[in-house]
Amino acid sequence: MEVREIEKSIIKKYRKKIWAKFVRAVKDYSLINENDVIAVCISGGKDSFLMAKCMQELKRHGQFKFDIKFLVMDPGYSEYDLDFIKKNCEILNIDAIIFKSNIFEVLQQSKDEFPCYLCAKMRRGNLYAKAKELGCNKIALGHHFNDVIETIMLNIFYNGTFGGMPPKLFSDNFKGMELIRPLYLIKEEDIKYWANSCNLEFMQCGCSVTKEKYASKRKEIKELIAKLKKDNANIDINIFRSIENVNLNTINGYDKDKEHYDLINK
Repeated sequence: MEVREIEKSIIKKYRKKIWAKFVRAVKDYSLINENDVIAVCISGGKDSFLMAKCMQELKRHGQFKFDIKFLVMDPGYSEYDLDFIKKNCEILNIDAIIFKSNIFEVLQQSKDEFPCYLCAKMRRGNLYAKAKELGCNKIALGHHFNDVIETIMLNIFYNGTFGGMPPKLFSDNFKGMELIRPLYLIKEEDIKYWANSCNLEFMQCGCSVTKEKYASKRKEIKELIAKLKKDNANIDINIFRSIENVNLNTINGYDKDKEHYDLINK
């Protein structure tokens, strides 16, 4: 499929499932402002490439001026995976800046039982640094609706906390830098439908560490939510809404800005 047809599919065929939800997230959460310079971070998967195309379309048809730069960080991908990403950038007309980091090398030496969290943290730090170097004030990541609800469940089951994945947040370590998630309201199944209908193939996780050594807890949560949806079709929506409808009268305490607040013995 030609790139212009792919672009049209986003705003026409998938207008309700993808484009409208993308625009709604940008507006409802005030993700993009006039004169922003946004580093759109491409990992190589379907989500980040869709985000890149949506950002291109918004810049083309948007009501105010902002700039975008496409970043691809190579944390130690195989030559095959890196070539795969470059090929998709060419197919989708994305002029990306590719830079290297040693994240996979560090993870290979790590004894962390669950390296995905460490990997995500290191990736984010490298992306912030490169984006700031390029004059950006924001980085955009391709996390979608399913990532949000899975994170909520992962925090409950494995961290003993109730917390989610906000649509935007300011960096603690890079002053003036903000992270945004424009695909926040878009479901993963609709991203898959879009990719398949456009005959596009994208890279899966390119991490040699997790492929060789570790099982994914996120995959377990994904399978659990799918199982629960068979009995309650709205289970995913309810999980998502829970993070926006916290009843403080029914909880014992909460954390904010690295401080703990006790609501029982206040």
